[in-house]
Amino acid sequence: MTDPDPRLARLTGVAPSILASDFGRLRSQVEEVVAAGATTIHIDVMDGHFVPPITMGPLVVDALKGVDAVLDVHLMIERPERQLADFAKAGADCLTVHAEATPQLHYALGQARELGTLAGLAVCPGTGLDALEETTELVDLALCMTVNPGWGGQKFIPSSFDKIGRIAERLTPGAVLQVDGGVDLATIGRCAAAGATSFVAGSAVFGQADPGEAVRALQAAADAGVGAVGG
Repeated sequence: MTDPDPRLARLTGVAPSILASDFGRLRSQVEEVVAAGATTIHIDVMDGHFVPPITMGPLVVDALKGVDAVLDVHLMIERPERQLADFAKAGADCLTVHAEATPQLHYALGQARELGTLAGLAVCPGTGLDALEETTELVDLALCMTVNPGWGGQKFIPSSFDKIGRIAERLTPGAVLQVDGGVDLATIGRCAAAGATSFVAGSAVFGQADPGEAVRALQAAADAGVGAVGG
């Protein structure tokens, strides 16, 4: 049996999303949340096709190399298998592709691993779990979207709590279960109680006056959610 990839443990906890950061102070803001305990930095890549906005690419990933955190790249792009090598070369530690974005999902997940990164599989709110069941052995991280990707200002979809639990039942031991969308102090505890172990938070971190304190507060709320289940 091979030892688990040490990056898996670092993927857990609050994962600040730089999409909500001040790009004029990107490096310093990232270093601030890392100093507050964040071990993952979430990077949302959008292509204007799979989702309406266009955001960032490999150059931003490369700009964050050297930060003491796992660089978690969420590819909301069509045919991600065509871009994986560029993001891996730029320094990505985990590459997450959408089940809805490619007919070659098994290939894309396998390619991510061959490139030396962890492989993540994301599913939108309206997507079932068949893709996960067919590729579980290749999935290091399962991402449950708790809003529809690509539109800002959406509220957390309440039915996601049940879906998180169903995903948790299907994952291999050691895999990370991530949630993304509407994660804040009001929802993070229930996400953790349902089985999530990684929590993407954008405005709930970088939209606050003190992003470092926001990370600590969110992590405490997640820990309390797990504790409530354990108790």
